[in-house]
Amino acid sequence: MSEKPRKLSNSEISERLGGLTGWTENHQKLHRQIEFADFAEAFGFMASVALVAERMNHHPEWSNVWNRVSIDLSTHDVDGISELDFALAEAINKLAPA
Repeated sequence: MSEKPRKLSNSEISERLGGLTGWTENHQKLHRQIEFADFAEAFGFMASVALVAERMNHHPEWSNVWNRVSIDLSTHDVDGISELDFALAEAINKLAPA
């Protein structure tokens, strides 16, 4: 059985955000909005992220409006941000356009 995630402190979150391009902290969630060329590209990105998130068993809160994808990450088990959120954010960054 895997270990329960630990809620990160505000200072830990701030420190980790320094090395995470495009993400901010908003209401105890990691947040990023990404723009794409069009809806098809945005939706394709979401499909790629969904496969990674499912393998991690850690799923984003997100929305898509035409060419924009808005993503929020938090760990419900700890009512805040954990290492799981940063791991998924890093994986998302690898899939996002440069």
